[in-house]
Amino acid sequence: MSQFTHLNASGEANMVDVSDKPVTVREARAEAWVLMAAETLQLIVSGRHHKGDVFATARIAGIMAAKKTADLIPLCHPLALSKVDIALTADSERNGVRIESYCKLAGQTGVEMEALTAASVAALTIYDMCKAVQKDMRIEGVRLLEKRGGKSGDFKA
Repeated sequence: MSQFTHLNASGEANMVDVSDKPVTVREARAEAWVLMAAETLQLIVSGRHHKGDVFATARIAGIMAAKKTADLIPLCHPLALSKVDIALTADSERNGVRIESYCKLAGQTGVEMEALTAASVAALTIYDMCKAVQKDMRIEGVRLLEKRGGKSGDFKA
């Protein structure tokens, strides 16, 4: 395992200096699941949910969250994202919604945290919009699916 880069010589937390790193294209994909009752999923899919379009709201929330990641995660660099995409898929076999986020930029540090934050906040938004209908929904499986670019190379789950 490599040395921790977020600690200085005294062992104190600090932001990593990426100024000497080359600018390269960096991409990351993450996912999250919101599991619910079949009736709740049907409300979302049919467009009959009393709070409106759950998928549209979750998509916007995920995009906004990716852009605000540095405000939420200590020591995370503010990034000029060139692309954020949120795909929401209803899965009637699992009675849930699969959220997949994608973030991309040309920069000096990766976008994994932005992708993970986007998927997480989109999931939280679905929960928030549906909690009046069902309180025992579960958010599960938040994970990095893939990352490309940078010194550490590519990763695929």
